[in-house]
Amino acid sequence: MVKATGILLKKSKSSQAAFAPQDHKIFMEDAYNSAICFKLLRDLGSSDIPRVKMVTKKLNNMAKIEQNMVLETINNYFMDNLELSAKHRYRLFQVLESIILEAPEIQDDWGERCIGLALENMTKTTELEDIYQDAASNVLLAMCKHSCNLVFSKIEEDFLTGIFPHRSLLYVLGIISTNDELLTPTQRDHWQEQLIQIGARSVQFLTVDGWAKSLMLAVTRPDRTYAEQNPEKTFLFIYYGMILRAANNSSMVRKHLRSLLDTSHQSLQQREGIALTIGLTAARHLDDAWAVLDQFGRTGPLKQILNNFNIKEEEDPKWRWARSTILLSYGQMAAKAKENILPWVDNISSRMVFYFQSSYWDDTLKQSFLEAVLLLVGAISRNEGAHSYEFTQVPELINSLLVLMKKEPQDTLCTTTRQQVMCAISGLCKLRPVLDFKRKSKILFTCFQSVFKLPLVEALEKHTCLLADPPDIQKLYMDTMTTLDELLQSLITENPKPEELHCMLGHMYSWLASEKVHERQRAVRSCMVLLKFLAQKAFLDTTEEFGRIGHIVGMLGMLCQDPDKDIQQLVLEAINYLYQILLHQKGLNAPDLFRNMGQSEETCLSLSEQEPIPMPEIPLNPSSHIIKEFSRHFSLPQMKDLIQTVMDGLRGNLDFRMETAGDMLIVILEDFGPWVEKVSDISQILYCHFTSTDSVNVKKKILKAITLLSRYHTQELVNSFLNETINIWRAMGLEKLTAPKVLHVLLTKLQERPRSAEVTKTKETELYLDSLAAMNTLYEIQYCREYKEAVQNWYPQLLLGLLTQLHYIFELGLLESPKKNETSQGAEPTTSPQRTSLDSVKSLLYTSGHWKDFAQLELQGAWDLFSSFDTYNQGVTLIARAMVHNSCSQIKGLLYQTISNVEAKLERDKKVASLFFTEFLNSPVILEELPKQAILSHLHQGLADPNPSIRVISLQGLKNVIFDSEKGNLLRAQLPAFLEGFYHENEQVVIRVMSTVADVLYCLGQQGTGHQCQEIALNLRNFFDDDRDKVRASAISLFADLVISMEGKDYYTLKPQVHQSLIPLLMHLKDECPAVITKSKFTFYRCAVFLNWKLRHTLFCTLAWEEGLSARHFLFSCLMENSDEDFQIHLSQALRYLHSHHQNLKISAALFIGYIICYYPDAIFQKARDSDLALFYSTLEELKQDPEQAIRDFATKHIVFLDEVSKMMH
Repeated sequence: MVKATGILLKKSKSSQAAFAPQDHKIFMEDAYNSAICFKLLRDLGSSDIPRVKMVTKKLNNMAKIEQNMVLETINNYFMDNLELSAKHRYRLFQVLESIILEAPEIQDDWGERCIGLALENMTKTTELEDIYQDAASNVLLAMCKHSCNLVFSKIEEDFLTGIFPHRSLLYVLGIISTNDELLTPTQRDHWQEQLIQIGARSVQFLTVDGWAKSLMLAVTRPDRTYAEQNPEKTFLFIYYGMILRAANNSSMVRKHLRSLLDTSHQSLQQREGIALTIGLTAARHLDDAWAVLDQFGRTGPLKQILNNFNIKEEEDPKWRWARSTILLSYGQMAAKAKENILPWVDNISSRMVFYFQSSYWDDTLKQSFLEAVLLLVGAISRNEGAHSYEFTQVPELINSLLVLMKKEPQDTLCTTTRQQVMCAISGLCKLRPVLDFKRKSKILFTCFQSVFKLPLVEALEKHTCLLADPPDIQKLYMDTMTTLDELLQSLITENPKPEELHCMLGHMYSWLASEKVHERQRAVRSCMVLLKFLAQKAFLDTTEEFGRIGHIVGMLGMLCQDPDKDIQQLVLEAINYLYQILLHQKGLNAPDLFRNMGQSEETCLSLSEQEPIPMPEIPLNPSSHIIKEFSRHFSLPQMKDLIQTVMDGLRGNLDFRMETAGDMLIVILEDFGPWVEKVSDISQILYCHFTSTDSVNVKKKILKAITLLSRYHTQELVNSFLNETINIWRAMGLEKLTAPKVLHVLLTKLQERPRSAEVTKTKETELYLDSLAAMNTLYEIQYCREYKEAVQNWYPQLLLGLLTQLHYIFELGLLESPKKNETSQGAEPTTSPQRTSLDSVKSLLYTSGHWKDFAQLELQGAWDLFSSFDTYNQGVTLIARAMVHNSCSQIKGLLYQTISNVEAKLERDKKVASLFFTEFLNSPVILEELPKQAILSHLHQGLADPNPSIRVISLQGLKNVIFDSEKGNLLRAQLPAFLEGFYHENEQVVIRVMSTVADVLYCLGQQGTGHQCQEIALNLRNFFDDDRDKVRASAISLFADLVISMEGKDYYTLKPQVHQSLIPLLMHLKDECPAVITKSKFTFYRCAVFLNWKLRHTLFCTLAWEEGLSARHFLFSCLMENSDEDFQIHLSQALRYLHSHHQNLKISAALFIGYIICYYPDAIFQKARDSDLALFYSTLEELKQDPEQAIRDFATKHIVFLDEVSKMMH
């Protein structure tokens, strides 16, 4: 209980002086304040906790104004109230501690009083036990801020009495020794000196049994809790180490160290304390400490549990973590031995690796190993002589650290293990010998794998939400990333070479291409920080060219269009720093590549706070801007490296990255295309990427790149893509100036034909011969609009080249496609080279606008002539003749090309050219372009050729009437006699006569038959319905020749005969003889041409390829629409065919008449006789039984329709 007199103010010297009249007012104010303070001190004994807190706050505020008054009142309160409760005194000490800590200074006299008060109470025993003593001790600790020397001296007086120190003294010394914030660096150094002196003066106590036993008992006493560090016990280990450090008796040192190691290793503080004691001892007794640890590890219980990786089999927990103690001890030895440790580093390192690898890896062992390595690295790095040593065990230490890193759980981040590993490796990388490339690669791979692959920060926080004391994941994550950055900086600092930088950033390549946004973001951030470090420090070696900078630019540039805005910002910053590094390497000023850059600190901050990053002012297409700026300073090898990197970026799983790579490649080829090397390899890589990607946009960009490459390297690309898809060829021909070059190279390739003796008849030759491949490609590109104009311009060369190729294929005997058993299972059979070559000629005619030539050849069945080498010449002749008949616009170009080919050394080229030249003699173009003398010269040259075929062809050309006009009159004079031969009884004679007339018409050429054409036509029409198939076919064929020969001459003379031939020709389209059908189609088409019908192209297609009733109706409609004035003739002719004994002709006539009934019903009844109508009826009845459903339906409907019309007419 507080005494009642305590409320009265106790007079002090200062208060007595205040009774002077002039200080009365001041005295009264001090007395009032003292009374208030006294009352507040009394209220601290209250059981009302909120009241106590409020009082404590008031006292602290009062002390800030009247420090001396409050301290005096507290001191008086202690002196006058000796019977205060322990709890009340405890609170008074808390207030006093708080006042001392917050005070800027304490007067010396009050400092001594406070120290004395603390020393007096810190050893008292109360019901509060250690709590009360610690409160008094904290007052003493607070005074260290103001009078540390006084505190040190007072403690030393009480400590070195020969009696084992009280725990409160150990508590105070423990706090002083472990709390770095309590003392300034200078004070800390002074304290360390005093500790050494205390240890030296305490050596004598080890020989006192009671004191030594008390020390060991205090050291081995179990901790209050394993989770809490005990300050007094911590100091005991320090004190013990200082004593042994100062001892001079080696055997005594070893004895005490071994006794310490034989104690329990179960608690963390015990292990760390033992290690600390051993480390401090090693400062003067390194040999003894090493010997004790070595002996302890080789004998006793520890030897039995080494290499035991199953912790459950260890029975005694006392020794479970003894290996951790040894690891920590080695670390402390290195830390405390300072400069003496360097010769021992390899030995210590090897023992640490041994104990780590031969022990069970629990969290305790891993953490102990990490701490030991960090202590070792720190000790070496602080030693200036370390650079003169080579540490052979560094690689083994790094391997063990990397194992630790790999063992960290990939989905959580709860500890600083990753940071510690990387920090340790950073220090080890600075030691000699320098790490080799393989070791550095392993370090980078492991660290990137462990850090970049961590889940998102939000996911990491979820993993720790159930922990009792979860760490600050955001801070832990950022610290981990920062440590990784420091590791990278350490590596590049040790070897500041451009190649080293490329190696480091190259290991990030797979992470920069990761499908996960946060992994890409982490990799880009690390790149940016490293490049910023190098740009700002500017210490990258400038004596070596940055050979692989193209690779770095490429892998960063491909992320410029990343959907994540943070990544975009980071990439642009990284590239900006890289640009500065490049210019620094070249000794140039380094402006920013983009404006508003250099915001890496803000960027890192925004990443940590998950805030959006403001984008800088950049071009619309940053990747293009990057390529253009960097390429200005790139050498040729650097540019090659960039191209290779960008092409590699065309494959992957990130569409935006592949598209950006495509954009970059396009920009490169636009500016750098002419200097690109190894185009063949590049083209093959591009094609592989083209076929492997599913992205349409990426495919378009690859094709664009191929377009640009073909602009400058046409021949290389043609060689590479001979057997590839048509899309590639379309890309190559996209530019107007490139398409002709592609055709030229293909034609050159087509003409590179090995001799037949050099070609082995193998499957490989059939499929892969370059000449055949060029032919296949030419066939494909004829259908591409990109080559339309080029094909027109190169038509003569293409036509002659393809026909010559067909001749070459006949020479090789490549007439059949591979057999089914030779093709792979499931693959489509390969088209034969002969068929492909012929199809190429067909498509050339058709797709290049020369469909009239194609139509004539198709309807003549000329293509069948190319199925045999024996009829090859006839086929080529018909092609040239069709061009003459249709006045082809390419005759002039072909004429000059044939003259050029005649000069060729190869017989096949001369043969094809000679055939064309001979046929062109019938064209008016030849006399317009060449004089007769030149023509005769070419023909005579052919007569001198060693090849008999060419001599025969030239001889036939000399028969042409252009060389002798009288020859035409002579031939025309023979025609009447030939016409009489049509009526000869012998079928073969008739056929030969008709063939002879055909030859005469051909020889007459442009002169024609004159007025005799009508007589010839009239006689020929009599044989259209001849019972002899060959005669009918010959007559119809000869009629076509007559019509062709008369085109453009005597139109009105032959026109009536042509009109009267249409219905017979139309009927014979369904002739029983296939030859007659073919001749009828061709003749009908030539008649339509002669009469200048409309829709001739559709008419040709119908005749050539369509069948059925719809095709017949179209032909009927063409006939009726183009022959209105001859309607009656056509009807009467059709009615006569109803009487034919040939069923096919009868049906055709019925179908035609049925068509007339539908569209011209009046005419049929006006013109037809009753017998004709009856026959028509019976024919329709027969058609009702036709196998074809359409015909049956037609007959049924028309019978009904005819009955209705008949009723209407009558």
